[in-house]
Amino acid sequence: MPNVQAIDREPSPPTTTLGFALFATRWLQAPLYFGLVAAQGVYVYKFFNELWALILRCVTGQATETYVMLAVLKLVDVVMIANLLIMVIVGGYETFVSRIGLQGHRDQPEWLSHVNSNVLKVKLATAIVGISSVHLLQMFVDVHRTSHHSLMWGTVIHMAFIASAAILAYMSGPMAAQAERAHQQTHHHEPVPEAPAAKVFVPAQSGPREDVPSAEERLRAAGFPARKLLEDFDSEHPRAFDRETVARLGKLDFVTAGRNVVFVGPPGTGKTHLAVGLGVRACQAGHSVLFASADRWAARLGAARDAGRLAGELAALDAHALLIVDEVGYTPFDPETAALFFQLVAHRYERASLIVTSDRPLARWDEVFGGPSALAMADRLAHHAELVRIEGESYRMRRATSAWAD
Repeated sequence: MPNVQAIDREPSPPTTTLGFALFATRWLQAPLYFGLVAAQGVYVYKFFNELWALILRCVTGQATETYVMLAVLKLVDVVMIANLLIMVIVGGYETFVSRIGLQGHRDQPEWLSHVNSNVLKVKLATAIVGISSVHLLQMFVDVHRTSHHSLMWGTVIHMAFIASAAILAYMSGPMAAQAERAHQQTHHHEPVPEAPAAKVFVPAQSGPREDVPSAEERLRAAGFPARKLLEDFDSEHPRAFDRETVARLGKLDFVTAGRNVVFVGPPGTGKTHLAVGLGVRACQAGHSVLFASADRWAARLGAARDAGRLAGELAALDAHALLIVDEVGYTPFDPETAALFFQLVAHRYERASLIVTSDRPLARWDEVFGGPSALAMADRLAHHAELVRIEGESYRMRRATSAWAD
């Protein structure tokens, strides 16, 4: 019986009780965000109060054109401030307190999927510029009752807001892009050019096309069972399918950000097609991709473990920006193999991307992977992941039934 190699785990960084206590103080901010929720309610009341006053003045014939314009601008001002509040409440809580866990929610705002402190600051600055613009427009509309002193200072303050927003955008944009390029070159060992433009199904990143032979080499090395495109996916077949999320994934932001994608659904609903389609687009965009079924990944990692080079194999996989693990759940794995998959997921955690297709949700992965590592593996995989659930009947069975009927 071959010796089982002990699974090496990276040592945890040293922590102290004081460090944990300091980190726990972030919850002191939670009441502040609930206070902003109450302020949001105040603005809702103010909006309908102003709207009711406008309706009454219009019905009774007391509303002049200037009054209507000013009243409408007040309503717009209230709405913009309310938008600013919800951005601070949701984005700030997600960034500085705790994750809200909206992944996969049909109403998840797009900006929340990649929000960070820099993005939040720029969005807040631009929102303030918009609110300032409305205030300045109100002063110009009611210019006969606005003093020249107030008008001058209102314009100066508005220009100061514009300059501040421009400086923030300039500082955040190039710095973030430079850091992202450095991260990609460090972990993937190759530059990341822009993706080609989309054809029909999903919008792609704009930019010059990559040299065809290099893209062709990446496509051949990826090991796809067949080259399937996102544009060829029959999006009308599934009963439930989040088209907006897949459209966003088609831009490949999740690859550059090191996030994961999990497709969950019954057999034959197109999970592998979507995974391969994203992999093909990533290859065309200059990323290195590797595709294999869960069984083949288990065999590859098991062979590396038996040869005493598991750590080297995991490090070698860092050269691939995207790994695709297909058909998780069709074959159960023993605890030793489950531990190998945990090593793979933990090694790539917050460093590089994984796409996983499975016939069952992550909460039921203990049915597939034996041992205690199943839930820990699912937790790391889902932490920075887009979860796409596909519901429907098997596309292959539908075509077979149709052929028999003919």
